[in-house]
Amino acid sequence: MMMADTLDAGAAKLAEREALRLRLEAAGGGLDPHGWLTGDEGHDRVDRITRLTHAAVLLGLVARPGGAHIILTQRTAHLRDHAGQISLPGGRIEPDDDGPAAAALREALEEIGLEPAKVELLGGLRPYDTITGFRIHPIVGWIEPPIELTPDPFEVAEVFEVPLSFALDPLNHRRDSYERNGELRHFYVLPYEERYIWGATAGILVNFARLLVE
Repeated sequence: MMMADTLDAGAAKLAEREALRLRLEAAGGGLDPHGWLTGDEGHDRVDRITRLTHAAVLLGLVARPGGAHIILTQRTAHLRDHAGQISLPGGRIEPDDDGPAAAALREALEEIGLEPAKVELLGGLRPYDTITGFRIHPIVGWIEPPIELTPDPFEVAEVFEVPLSFALDPLNHRRDSYERNGELRHFYVLPYEERYIWGATAGILVNFARLLVE
């Protein structure tokens, strides 16, 4: 009976992985009409003469028995960019990187010690622009346990996982706002347990959810 249960669990994980891959392939480009977020609210007011900084993040899906989980990090409080925020592993695309996927894998290795060989790339999402001048390229990867992560203590305060099912549920996609320089800005928030997932990370997860539920 235990062997049959193991085989059933393996088949379920394989089906989940392949369904994600096929959905990403089918999506292609030109997804704005379907409600994708192209960036932070107000990103379109960024001076386009100023060159955007290209970055890549890994939306890593860990194959857990009860369903895939997303790897997220809590950034340390002293960092210059997005200190203390919850993020997907990632960073700037460097000249030596062979595209966004290579950059996302390199950054995941540097930030959390995730070996690139453990990640099976499934596809990518539409770039997401931020009002701080970044164009983020999300790369989706499938990760089979076991994995051993060694976070960089300078950049990462904590590594944790959120169930993919939580991120896909539109009831968890809440709206919040703050006022800055007399202007009210709205953004998505995914409140998970005691954590406050917002900003570009929340926007990318909302995009991923909208893609998968179409």
